[in-house]
Amino acid sequence: MADMKIENVVASTTIAKQLDLKKLSKALPNGEYEPERFPGLVLRLDEPKTAALLFRSGKVVCTGAKTIKDVERAIKKVCDMVEKAGEEVFKKPDINVQNIVASANLNAQLNLNAIALAIGLEKVEYEPEQFPGLVYRLEEPHVVILLFGSGKLVCTGARKAEQVSEAVDKIAKELDSKGLLM
Repeated sequence: MADMKIENVVASTTIAKQLDLKKLSKALPNGEYEPERFPGLVLRLDEPKTAALLFRSGKVVCTGAKTIKDVERAIKKVCDMVEKAGEEVFKKPDINVQNIVASANLNAQLNLNAIALAIGLEKVEYEPEQFPGLVYRLEEPHVVILLFGSGKLVCTGARKAEQVSEAVDKIAKELDSKGLLM
């Protein structure tokens, strides 16, 4: 029904018992390390286009990926780079998806005032003077949907791509059943 696109997958893992960020910043030319501004080393990758935040604790946060496969490829690349720089890394780090952000288009103009009233103010937040979108917190799947008058929406908080699809389908069906898709 709605065309959907994953915009960002954020995942975390632990690749080592600890990391020497000063040493890594010298060995990795595309690494940025300014501990007075941010406690982690920022490592930008071109392929897949992602950023990895490496911390002294050995934890890594990967952001910017468009798929979970890209996250896996990025983490593998980071591990290889860190290992080549002389640090000991775990062979198969356990990757946990923290958040998937996706966009979709319901291909219909939306009357957000009517939607807020029809769905019920206990389920949504809509203050057009503060923010032009309607915030809809779904219980199942446990995600947040930002709906805009243009019919576009943003879904955040999913941990699996299927949850995004499920949420978008659920919203579209609910709005359609209430006659709110124009």
